Amino acid sequence: MSTAMIWWTIAGVAVTTVAIKAFGPVVMGGRVLPPRFAGVIVLTAPAVLAALVATSVFADGDHLAVGASTVGVGAGAIVSWRKGSPMIAVLVAAAVTALLRAVS
Repeated sequence: MSTAMIWWTIAGVAVTTVAIKAFGPVVMGGRVLPPRFAGVIVLTAPAVLAALVATSVFADGDHLAVGASTVGVGAGAIVSWRKGSPMIAVLVAAAVTALLRAVS
């Protein structure tokens, strides 16, 4: 692929992104969203965050894998579920991951 083609692709993606982001405000024009749509929008951020976490926990390059980070995130999830403290959950996840990486 030539350099010019790469830059045209980047420009095309940028224009498409701007068009997609502008579509909602242009179409809605200051109107209030119906409650059904507002509920979906509220749930979008947690869904995207969960997808990013799952991708980074289970991905090993191009393959799915279960490793130390997977076990660490699982331990953090259990602590978060049982105790509810995000700081302790992060510390437990980091400690379990570091311990498993040191052992293996």
